[in-house]
Amino acid sequence: MEQFSNGDIFAGEVIGTAILILFGAGVCAAVTLRHSKAKDSGWIVIAFGWGFGVLAGAYTAAPLSGGHLNPAVTLGIAMDGGGWGKVPVYVAGQLVGAFIGAVLTWVVYFAQFAANSDTKHAQPTLGIFSTIPEIRNPVANLLTEVVATVALVLPLLAFGLTKGLGESGTAVLMVAFVVVGIGLSLGGPTGYAINPARDLGPRLAHAVLPIPHKGTSDWGYAWVPVAGPLIGAALAAGIFRLAF
Repeated sequence: MEQFSNGDIFAGEVIGTAILILFGAGVCAAVTLRHSKAKDSGWIVIAFGWGFGVLAGAYTAAPLSGGHLNPAVTLGIAMDGGGWGKVPVYVAGQLVGAFIGAVLTWVVYFAQFAANSDTKHAQPTLGIFSTIPEIRNPVANLLTEVVATVALVLPLLAFGLTKGLGESGTAVLMVAFVVVGIGLSLGGPTGYAINPARDLGPRLAHAVLPIPHKGTSDWGYAWVPVAGPLIGAALAAGIFRLAF
């Protein structure tokens, strides 16, 4: 992290995280909203949409910031290799970028969101922006996010030990595949935030955007997709340092 300037880090993380959320919230909007050509196309589409968001966002941000796009990733890298002074800049960029990406999703699907004003067919829209557990159980939900984030951050740290991945530029591609795999395998219980900025920034956008009949922003649950990934990242970094 030390090789990047604060200005480049902030710009890279804003741009990269905005792209991530535009793809991710965008695919959720495509699958969820009425009058979308992709409506009801399913969970596999969502998982790949988020994976492609990681791919596009991280490759775009990589020259400027390394393309973390996720406070949990930043925490795991800092615990392994230092650079704590840069952590606030990374997190600030990620939160701003996540908010911007959510707003851009609203712009792209403006007509579909506006159609939510039809009270007969109005639907809650929070799931487009942020995660919602299928079964609300704070302990179980937190554990899901912890384990899923370990499954993200531990491989990411281990990929750094494979010289060929770095030289070929395919490490980001591997991380994108991991995100798709987490979505398919571990995403069912909570919607797999695995990223505090990915959940918090869009949740804030949902709270302030003028979406008709949007429903609650569910701030009572918002701590879980923040605390779970941070705990998981710390555990992943600890495991990595002990085992590798």
